Amino acid sequence: MQDVSFSLGKGQLVAFLGPNGAGKSTTMRMLTGFLTPNSGIARVCGMDVATDRVAVAAKIGYLPETGALYGDMTPVQLLRFFGSARGLSGAKLNQLTDAALEQCRLTEVTGKPIGKLSRGYRQRVGLAQAILHEPEILILDEPTAGLDPNQVEQVRSLLRSLAKDRTVLLSTHILTEVRALADRILLIHRGRLVHDGAAGSLGTTETDMERRFRELTRDTGTPAASKVPVGAAAS
Repeated sequence: MQDVSFSLGKGQLVAFLGPNGAGKSTTMRMLTGFLTPNSGIARVCGMDVATDRVAVAAKIGYLPETGALYGDMTPVQLLRFFGSARGLSGAKLNQLTDAALEQCRLTEVTGKPIGKLSRGYRQRVGLAQAILHEPEILILDEPTAGLDPNQVEQVRSLLRSLAKDRTVLLSTHILTEVRALADRILLIHRGRLVHDGAAGSLGTTETDMERRFRELTRDTGTPAASKVPVGAAAS
């Protein structure tokens, strides 16, 4: 990773784009404390992720691309397990569990083992655990993967609602998701941030966005970076 520097503000829904292997998941893992940067600093709410990892974890809800969901548990059991690990208990834990199940449209499968659920439902269980503790920041790696069109629209609606009063960073390969959701676009290529702009900065149509994406990620030497602000934080 080189020259990856950006700051995210409250109320922003930011799409994090890039080809496979560009460094999106690595960046997200550094922001969540799963990986430690060899150089530079990752800050969340003003805290250094490397030195304040536990405090940072309380501020973040993270949906990895392939997270462990414990297939023998039901969605309710999983959420209560994760909630307990975060120090929640009693009526508060029950309230937050019910709210996450409702928001992610999981009420009809609450008693079924996760291992027997469809991929789409499992993805929504993962999203439910990410929002369970009402985090200030959501970091979501491919949140609509495996969902059917109706489920995709439900998740889009949920993310729009969540982004009103918190920070949302989501990785996706789907440019229609970017057009439908993002306030801002970050594009990474070969470990470098090569684009940072507003929602329409890659183009106003999907064709234009695809063309600009290809231009910025073409392997013809070091890509020329467009607007890259100073900072490396989510707050």
